[in-house]
Amino acid sequence: MASRSKTKIRIGPAGWSYKDWEAVVYPAKPGGKFDPLAYLAEFFETIEINSTFYGPPAASTTQAWVKRVAHNPQFVFTAKLFQVFTHQRGKATIADDKAFREGIQPLVDAGKLGALLLQFPWSFKNTDEDRMYFNRLLDQFKDYPLVVEVRHASWNTPQVLESLAERGVGICNIDQPLFSKSIKPAAISTSSVGYVRLHGRNYQNWFREDAPRDDRYNYLYSVDELDPWVDRIKDIARHTRETYVITNNHFRGKAVVNAIEIKAAIEERRVLAPAPLFSQYERLRESALVGDSPEPEETELFK
Repeated sequence: MASRSKTKIRIGPAGWSYKDWEAVVYPAKPGGKFDPLAYLAEFFETIEINSTFYGPPAASTTQAWVKRVAHNPQFVFTAKLFQVFTHQRGKATIADDKAFREGIQPLVDAGKLGALLLQFPWSFKNTDEDRMYFNRLLDQFKDYPLVVEVRHASWNTPQVLESLAERGVGICNIDQPLFSKSIKPAAISTSSVGYVRLHGRNYQNWFREDAPRDDRYNYLYSVDELDPWVDRIKDIARHTRETYVITNNHFRGKAVVNAIEIKAAIEERRVLAPAPLFSQYERLRESALVGDSPEPEETELFK
């Protein structure tokens, strides 16, 4: 494992295409040439691609994504595996595998795929049947830098973690609404890639079947709630070559706010943030500077 001094910590939100980010994260009247992905790449060094969960991307699309972040050489994507593999067992076809691989290949070729996230639902448990499927899927995609996200506590065993370490597969440390059998917050690393995902703590809507997607992720972490995660991130980074920290509480840009706050805490200085956010989240002034302010290296955190 890499030493802390050589570890790269990349922090960013999950996704960038949200209607409710207009005039909150993005300018109210950005103009026809405004590119939200390129814009966010000015503030972050990673974004998790959510759209790949819903279907394989076109290679032309991922090629365009690479070009749109080229102004930030440190920027690296992570991507979620198509849900037909993780949520619809037995329905994935050879064509699905081929289409997904072809779609993300431009990211691989450009060195811009930091991790492929296999996100499993809470209902996916550590049974003999599920474990066999889990292992087959890891074998199927072993040529990528894999990270797995399991949400049921039955997976949190020394045997599972040892098996992941032997395969060189990372484990995703998650913050989610906690129920009796939910995975609890941790700082675990099983490969050279560390991963953290913060989903918010919207207990009321997390398991409500008729809850709109936005309601599940409508949660703004307080700074006090983030503090233990800053410590965990640093701990994970001590044992990994690179660590990805993804905020998934995307409703009205809350993921961007919390990502900025985590970045400022990790770097121990104020960092640049999108200007529109400051009118919506006044507390951001404690950890960030408006995007067109002087370089943040000149300003110490909380000075």
